[in-house]
Amino acid sequence: MSSKDARDSVDEIVDAWMREHPGLDFSPLKILSRVTRLAKQLEKTRRASFATAGLEPWEFDVLAALRRAGTPHELSPKALLEQTYVSSGTMTNRIDGMVRRGLVERRTHPNDGRGVLVSMTADGRDRVDAAISHLVAAETELLAGLSKADQERLAALLRRLSLDLA
Repeated sequence: MSSKDARDSVDEIVDAWMREHPGLDFSPLKILSRVTRLAKQLEKTRRASFATAGLEPWEFDVLAALRRAGTPHELSPKALLEQTYVSSGTMTNRIDGMVRRGLVERRTHPNDGRGVLVSMTADGRDRVDAAISHLVAAETELLAGLSKADQERLAALLRRLSLDLA
């Protein structure tokens, strides 16, 4: 049986609902229940990838934002919270913990003596680079059953859905 013909637990759930409540269109469950299940699997994969570098997911988020910022890999706390979707109090606590762990440093903003910049340390850079390398390899493996063309189509459809929901 090809994967196209294979059935999964979502098929069983939808079949059961259709039997018990035949008047409803359960087609959204065929998509969004799978997205939910895939998100749970992806979360496990991501946690494992970050753990290989000794990072918590939230530490990876902060370090990844700094790494993507480019040289000198520093951002204001406000820019970090905007990229990681957390409150200012949460970001302050995260930065404090990461400073204690030697992953980031705080410094006075050179153009604004009242402002602060958060910069990644060499250890932080090494860890985020290791984590992203492991993550990309793991996620490539998760998608191995799809052709490149299917992956591109799926990415485009998910992008469209994401934009529609925003």
